[in-house]
Amino acid sequence: MESRLSPREQLELLKRGVVDLVSEEELLQKLERKKVLRVKAGFDPTAPDLHLGHVVLLRKLRQFQDLGHEVVVIIGDFTATIGDPTGRNETRPPLSKEQVLENAKTYAEQAFKVLDPERTKLVYNSEWFEKMGARDVVKLASTYTVARMLERDDFSKRFKEGIPIYVHEFLYPLFQAYDSVAIGADVELGGTDQLFNLLIGRDVQKEYGQEPQVAMTMPLLVGLDGVRKMSKSYGNYVGITEPPETMFGKVMSIPDDLMWEWYRLLTDLSEEEIQKLKKLHPRDAKLNLAYLIVKQFHGKEAAERAKEHFLKTFSQREFPENAPVFRFERGTRLRLDELVLRLGYAPSKKEAQRIIKGGGLKIDGVKKTNPFEEIAVERELKVQVGKKKFARVLPA
Repeated sequence: MESRLSPREQLELLKRGVVDLVSEEELLQKLERKKVLRVKAGFDPTAPDLHLGHVVLLRKLRQFQDLGHEVVVIIGDFTATIGDPTGRNETRPPLSKEQVLENAKTYAEQAFKVLDPERTKLVYNSEWFEKMGARDVVKLASTYTVARMLERDDFSKRFKEGIPIYVHEFLYPLFQAYDSVAIGADVELGGTDQLFNLLIGRDVQKEYGQEPQVAMTMPLLVGLDGVRKMSKSYGNYVGITEPPETMFGKVMSIPDDLMWEWYRLLTDLSEEEIQKLKKLHPRDAKLNLAYLIVKQFHGKEAAERAKEHFLKTFSQREFPENAPVFRFERGTRLRLDELVLRLGYAPSKKEAQRIIKGGGLKIDGVKKTNPFEEIAVERELKVQVGKKKFARVLPA
């Protein structure tokens, strides 16, 4: 399927939501010269499930597909046994081949919840790496210098602090780069933390006589805690195969301020539509977000059932009419641990933090687990601490 959009129109569409684009001029040139670009993204199956953080990348890949381009998803069954050092302050433990293959079993099925399977080529990088001999590896290693490798932030920091860096960790970005050589990638997508690896891919392709790929990075989705990137290791994730009710409830638990980023990265709504939603009560806007996300992965009927379940289970529980009233000057911003302390429902800030982290705080029926999240007193807030402590927080 060839796109009806001009190369310039395609470029403007593809740029939306992108953080790094190296380079815009090269992408435009490729679009003008080639009807079909080969667009690559790699996934190391270090865990069995994909989450919404992966979906940000998958949605951009789907955009390329809808414009008529070919998407190649590389399952890093070989590179996962090495371990990506990106963002690490220590050596990442390697996985066994058996663990990797077990994790990879459902990757394709999950990815196809976003991608068009008929326009996706799925390959495993063991196809070429297991055929490589020592001479091939030495040739690959000779394409990059140690000085250039140490320019990478995580390597540089470890080197300065005297933390060991093992030679195989230098090989990881080279192997990822060689994936681009093996398939002849025109474009590679990754998260912002992968920019260094993507740029190495450009350099290595040149060494092998190929035209360098365009490097395109997408934002890292902030997880449920509102602080760190979404990751299974942090426990702040929403899995795309989780039951609709679980998925809906998790989305409803994110900090209010975070939902606008999620709208931009995980839905098709325009900026104008998002601005209109900002006029709604935050809970209503978040209900809409949760509905759209569940609908994307489970369908309309499941999304409606999940919304109904949430409203019945969490939002419509009886709130005592005689709950004590606390008034703060309108616009006052409080961290949640400070709020619990000032309500008198914890003897210390440390204990308030423990209560919140343990899931003991709800505001307007939504569980809050980040004690450092801030909330503004602009309207009535129905606060519940534990099972028996309630408060109405009102602007003065």
